[in-house]
Amino acid sequence: MGIGRKSAVAAIAALALSLAACGGGTTPNTEPTVGASELATEAQYNPQPRDNVKDGGTLTSDVPEISPQFNTVQADGTAYTLSFWRWYNPVMILFTPEGEWSANPDYLTDIKTEEVDGNTVVTYTITPEATFNDGTPIDWRAFETLWKTSNGKDEKYLVSSTDGYSQIKSVAKGADDKQAVVTFDGVYAWVGGLFNYVLHPKLVDYDLFNKGYVNNPHAELGAGPYTVDKFDQQNGTLSFKRNDKWWGDPGKLDSRVYKALEDTAAINAFKNGQLDITSVATKDKLAQVQPMVDQGTIEIRKSASARNGLMVVNSKHPGLEDAKVRQAIFMGIDRKVIADIAFQGLNYTEEPPGSFNLYGFQEGYQDNLTAAGYKYDKEAAGKLLDEAGWAPGADGIREKGGKKLSITLPVIGDDPNIQARAKAINSMLKEIGVDAKIEQKGSNEFSKVFTEKQFGLFPMGFSSSDPFGFAYFCQVYCEPSSLNASGTGSEEINKKIAEVAKIGDPKAQIEAGNKLETEIMAETWGIMPLTNGPTILAAKKGLANMGAGIFFVGKPQDIGWQK
Repeated sequence: MGIGRKSAVAAIAALALSLAACGGGTTPNTEPTVGASELATEAQYNPQPRDNVKDGGTLTSDVPEISPQFNTVQADGTAYTLSFWRWYNPVMILFTPEGEWSANPDYLTDIKTEEVDGNTVVTYTITPEATFNDGTPIDWRAFETLWKTSNGKDEKYLVSSTDGYSQIKSVAKGADDKQAVVTFDGVYAWVGGLFNYVLHPKLVDYDLFNKGYVNNPHAELGAGPYTVDKFDQQNGTLSFKRNDKWWGDPGKLDSRVYKALEDTAAINAFKNGQLDITSVATKDKLAQVQPMVDQGTIEIRKSASARNGLMVVNSKHPGLEDAKVRQAIFMGIDRKVIADIAFQGLNYTEEPPGSFNLYGFQEGYQDNLTAAGYKYDKEAAGKLLDEAGWAPGADGIREKGGKKLSITLPVIGDDPNIQARAKAINSMLKEIGVDAKIEQKGSNEFSKVFTEKQFGLFPMGFSSSDPFGFAYFCQVYCEPSSLNASGTGSEEINKKIAEVAKIGDPKAQIEAGNKLETEIMAETWGIMPLTNGPTILAAKKGLANMGAGIFFVGKPQDIGWQK
């Protein structure tokens, strides 16, 4: 998901709905068990040509929170930020479910990639009509603004990722203002992951970039078929309407609405007809909507998921500073138990994931966590804690220097399945003498818990904006990085990642990246992949161009209701 990057999402089951769309569902309990590889070949989002979509109507869905930061490039932006951003800002690049990319002709008439004197040079030719809502032309300066704010050279810009942009030497005017020429320092492997979006030139202002979008969407600095209609922070709603300053095909929908709801409230709202689409990726949720499937009013849409469910281990939390303690926690968690809880009743199975850079259904994927030395082994975990000086206390909880090995474990939202996973983690860690104290948090507290690192252990997720996983190696493992909430890493690791990023051949970079990820995991023990899982959505019949789309990113104006 993103400016070409990974984004944070709440808990392990929460998903941001993509600008995608179909496919009907059969009764879930009668389907054969499938894995991610099978689901990766059958995205279900009801793809319909624009002429087969009705004019008018409203689309309403839920999100765990209306994230306070509306600037999707800023460090505190989440996957939800990106989902909102796409509805009222330029979407420059479109993606198929398989991850094939192409220029969005609403904004770009051509993208030319070539190698000149050993450097990748990409020339973007911008649609003449393309204009921001305040009248500022969308031209080469919009590309320059994104590069200047995201290349990492000016630390006053707090960005979510510098990956890729840090390897650009220049962004310059081409034949005229409506052409941007991007020149890299060397050969760059993942051109399709950059400049998926651009920024209004006003965002060169530090305060506007970092703080100006907090609880303020700034619709006047956007562009697209829709613009912000209403934002109600107190009630957690955000809606979009057609943009009368748009130059392309008008939006099919009259209104697009997001509502911030807890998991239980969301499934009830869907059953009551107040939502048009919602996640049903647990046995309980599927059972609740099954009568609606039987009645023929809704359908289940499934695909593989471009996200990681993970556990962050905060190295700055008391007791977790020592890598041996963090490794012990990894080895004290049986990921098969977590997966069994997560996927119970879903007729889905997967091998436990071993990388944050590629998914198991992608070419080049390797299980780097196992290669790093991870296995579920309570005895080995106990020995690591012994070596770190943590001895079992009278109650079984380990102690050192008069302090208990007690760690906060926030759980976001009221989904019973996520709560059950947290309880399982608590129970497993207690067996090795670690007290993981569960703290229940509301869905609207996700951004605060994550950005302020109010946790010792944190079950959450990464959501990918595109298929170019190793393009965002630094975002996941560098220190500092907004996504690496574990606080692990080092300058040496940063340098090694930078060297891998310079490899211009994608296959060679993936090979070198897998080796380095194995090395980093074995050294840091900071973020632990738990599951990937399927995307499973319940949608009202007729919802077109939206749903379980894997990497799909389409034109927002084509989403709507099938004729």
